[in-house]
Amino acid sequence: MRELDQLLARWLDQAYPGADVTQRAVFVKLLACEDDQLWRWFINRETPDTQEFDELVGYILTLPP
Repeated sequence: MRELDQLLARWLDQAYPGADVTQRAVFVKLLACEDDQLWRWFINRETPDTQEFDELVGYILTLPP
């Protein structure tokens, strides 16, 4: 899904270089989620099932395009 790719690429471009090992691991786990689940989280239809995903999704949504 192109929209998801754009959102996730923002984090890679803007946050990954300064992210610590834990933050990078959460991102990798997020990538393992199904696209339809990710999309529901990013459009606020559902809340992620873990706090770490919820925080990361919220942070990604605040990144400038």
